[in-house]
Amino acid sequence: MTMRIYVPGDAAAVSVGADDVARAIEAVIAAGKRDATIVRTGSRGMFWLEPLVEFDSADGRVGFGPVKVSDVKALFAAAATHPRRLGLVENIPFLKSQQRVTFARCGIIDPLLLADYEQHGGLKGLRRALATAPGDIVQQVIDSGLRGRGGAGFPTGIKWRTVAGVQNDRKYIVCNADEGDSGTFADRMLMEGDPFLLIEGMAIAGLAVGATKGFIYIRSEYPHAFRQMGRALDVARAGKLLGPDVLGSGRTFDLEIRLGAGAYICGEETSLLESLEGKRGQVRPKPPLPALQGLFGQPTVINNVLSFAAVPTILAEGAAFYRDLGMGRSRGTMPIQLAGNVKHGGLIERAFGITLRDIVEGYGGGSFTGRPVRAVQVGGPLGAYWPTELFDTPFDYEAFAAKGGMIGHGGIVVFDDTVDLAKQARFALEFCAIESCGKCTPCRIGSTRGVETMDKIMRGERVVENIDLVRDLCEVLRDGSLCALGGLTPLPVLSALEHFPDDFTRDAAKAA
Repeated sequence: MTMRIYVPGDAAAVSVGADDVARAIEAVIAAGKRDATIVRTGSRGMFWLEPLVEFDSADGRVGFGPVKVSDVKALFAAAATHPRRLGLVENIPFLKSQQRVTFARCGIIDPLLLADYEQHGGLKGLRRALATAPGDIVQQVIDSGLRGRGGAGFPTGIKWRTVAGVQNDRKYIVCNADEGDSGTFADRMLMEGDPFLLIEGMAIAGLAVGATKGFIYIRSEYPHAFRQMGRALDVARAGKLLGPDVLGSGRTFDLEIRLGAGAYICGEETSLLESLEGKRGQVRPKPPLPALQGLFGQPTVINNVLSFAAVPTILAEGAAFYRDLGMGRSRGTMPIQLAGNVKHGGLIERAFGITLRDIVEGYGGGSFTGRPVRAVQVGGPLGAYWPTELFDTPFDYEAFAAKGGMIGHGGIVVFDDTVDLAKQARFALEFCAIESCGKCTPCRIGSTRGVETMDKIMRGERVVENIDLVRDLCEVLRDGSLCALGGLTPLPVLSALEHFPDDFTRDAAKAA
């Protein structure tokens, strides 16, 4: 029987040598005329173990990692005693304690083999959607409690219901895959490791609202994911998952991919639509909402990758299955991305309610440097900086908001006790100034004045007065900006001032 050897083709694994390891394994197989074949999978999300190589066995898949080219011959000669042997991958504590729903197949299947996808539960949701009335599909998504995983947490089903209720000859489904937040990589992992799940979710959305065309707008810094999605679309059309006769139903739905414009602001939904139409990525005023007048002025469902990817499970297993996971108004699971100065960085999928401490200390194992963790930033470059005193906060939309934070896209960046939070606050304002589309004055000018004022504070000039000025600028940014870029930039700045005030007065004390 042919032995299967699994080597990730995920961009993160490739960046640390996965392609070289795969070639070395191929050479050993050829030289020894072994009955073995290599399967290039996505990543399991344990990045400190990449490249993670897995061998089939009677008991399951046995992992080795991180594997170097120099380790490969010994994998075949002495696998049982190899120093990089990890045992059964499913029993690795980081993975075993997770609740993989959206990422159940990632790292397991061949991402471009439709039969492999279907064998592991794929297409079940779409087939049920094809046998369900559009209004009932929407209602199931509403009943599941699914909220947008892109940052705002707006109920997905309500957005779909709005688009479904508009009488129009043409509607669109748009996926926001412009994943630009610091410490985030879940969208990329899914597009590279389980692309048919995204395609299936978008096809279900098309059936629900009466759209026959969709677009996936992929971040320009993700060429690997862009190529993978392109291949997946070709396979999907050949397998009638897309096209004029979806799974033999007579229903039409097709998708195209577009490479992003390389600007953070294009992650904002209206700016993304402008870019998708071939225009400069600038924010549109609301109203009208994209659900009523979106892409090319037509009613449009726009969600991010993780939102669409949750839908097939809801249709396949029922709304109650998904709703019964989580807490409060935060239902289902959240793919949490752990990065920065952390020992075990990677992807953690758990139901809402796990604490920040469990994530950073339990899964992450503390800082990579071994020094005490001092702060985390949750929610990307516009997220709040939180001290360890807030680590017992449950991962939940409302719980985070109650303490001045946000979950955003689920990215967590860890900092040890060498971090200077005044510099981080300055970075937030500088980031806003650089990435602003320039449409509104508060964002364009307020952030620039904020950087200048932070420089004065860090030089020890009139620190108290200038901190007050920064607070005033943050109020203008929050209340006067057209979109979340300017509107949320105050969050990291004010949270750093609130929780780490000594970092702002340190230079003043030196100057005195």
